[in-house]
Amino acid sequence: MILVLRALGVGDLVTAVPALRALRAAYPGRELALAAPAGLAPLVELVGGIDRLVDTAGLDRPAWSGPAPQVAVNLHGRGPQSHRLVAAARPGRMLAFANADARFSDGPRWAADEHEVDRWCRLLSWYDIPADRTDLGLRRPGPAGLPVGATVLHPGTKIPAKRWPAERFAALARALTDRGHRVVLTGSADERALAERVAETAGLPPTAVLAGRTDLGALAALVAHARLVVSGDTGVAHLATGYGTASVVLFGPVPPARWGPPPDRPRHRALWAGEGDWPRWDGVGSHPTLTALRLDEVLAAVDEVERVVRVSGAVAA
Repeated sequence: MILVLRALGVGDLVTAVPALRALRAAYPGRELALAAPAGLAPLVELVGGIDRLVDTAGLDRPAWSGPAPQVAVNLHGRGPQSHRLVAAARPGRMLAFANADARFSDGPRWAADEHEVDRWCRLLSWYDIPADRTDLGLRRPGPAGLPVGATVLHPGTKIPAKRWPAERFAALARALTDRGHRVVLTGSADERALAERVAETAGLPPTAVLAGRTDLGALAALVAHARLVVSGDTGVAHLATGYGTASVVLFGPVPPARWGPPPDRPRHRALWAGEGDWPRWDGVGSHPTLTALRLDEVLAAVDEVERVVRVSGAVAA
């Protein structure tokens, strides 16, 4: 059995897809168990190739209590806490980044500025397991009664500093509606009030607010069949990449070089105003790198990705 630790969120799982598929290919006859939060189960099914999901949220309890796995892989972080959690499963072999504090030297060195997809592919490559960083596609579920061809605006993130201001999302919703888009607003149950405020300010009907009304599987289906996604640096942006749905992702303060969509995919546009010399910031709400992003910049990016979709569609036809 192969045990993989990735006890994180939606975007973390999607960026680990190439590494997970590489492990599936490297060990075709063995059970592949993923230690991750149980709430990710609908998305795990869309990744494919994972035989068992072991409910593991964070690093505060054992990731595995069964028989010792033949191989255990730390796709969670650089250690030492995650290393010790993986080692506690008593694997025959452990694949991880080197970490002196965890007394683990059999692995490559961690690179702080590396893109998240490349990080885990490089880890496996060090152990002679080839991984294709472009293998990010997810299985496409049916729409299951959800809107098809909608424009998805996702104004929330778990970290308030990574949110584009709500009033600008509302202005974007108005502008896109005027252009003929069917706009819907997504988010978690905790973000429903934010989505409702955006909808009310934009003049959208209450039915446009889907925040808190879709589980992860439904959200994936909505994105898979959407016309466009505009969001901050959060899980829904990675779903758009996985489905090739046109997207504009608003970054700050973390640069897109670490978590953004692949730069060679023109259907996805990352906006970031972090190149400037931003001072130390202790405020609340949106980080200055996000408030610096103007509505006209976002609309221009929307035009760019939609132009790419039209041209690629014409070529395919």
